[in-house]
Amino acid sequence: MNRAPAPMPQRVSTALTAAYWGAADRGELLYQRCDACGRAQLYPGGICRGCWSTTLSYHPAAGTGTVWTFTIAEVAGHPAWQARTPYCLAIVEIDEGPRLLTQIIGGDPYAFRVGQRVRLAPHAIADDGPPLRFMPC
Repeated sequence: MNRAPAPMPQRVSTALTAAYWGAADRGELLYQRCDACGRAQLYPGGICRGCWSTTLSYHPAAGTGTVWTFTIAEVAGHPAWQARTPYCLAIVEIDEGPRLLTQIIGGDPYAFRVGQRVRLAPHAIADDGPPLRFMPC
């Protein structure tokens, strides 16, 4: 039986996002900080979402955060993910402030909790999952 390849995040690599995706490919998370007001933001943008300044710089995130909310997917969103069910999709607030949609791996998905501390999972280039996932600390 031919299996459909798992869909991957659509990477629109531009001059603005190239650093973000390059870091993600290495298993690192970059966020932007506004040089004018200090606001931290994800995902890359051309302007600060707080003060609209165009002076933003990239910074490496510590790679740790807190589960803000999550859901357990028991029905795969794509046939290629069926063997992985159940899996946990979460919004994680990184310690620097911004939140991102991610997957939590490395444990029983039914044991994850809001408020739980998580860290970036080791990066596996051969894996067909999203490049940035988190796991319990």
